[in-house]
Amino acid sequence: MNAEELKGLNVDKTVDARGTACPGPLLEAKRAMADVPKSGILEVLSSDEGTNEDVPLWAKKVGHEHLGTIEEAGYWRLFVKRGK
Repeated sequence: MNAEELKGLNVDKTVDARGTACPGPLLEAKRAMADVPKSGILEVLSSDEGTNEDVPLWAKKVGHEHLGTIEEAGYWRLFVKRGK
């Protein structure tokens, strides 16, 4: 998905993990996904660059879909669609 499509998504839950270091953002995303309905969207806000690799790998491993990432000023917005 492109940035405009990602910005237009209806997000079911947002995790603001800005200011926390790895593995904090990933752990918060894992916990938060329990509150997202099947096929729902989780948005993760992170200032840790490692999250850009960790979250997509985790999503693929557990059956979710990483829809894309938007780079903002000083942080990233990652979007994950819940699979199961």
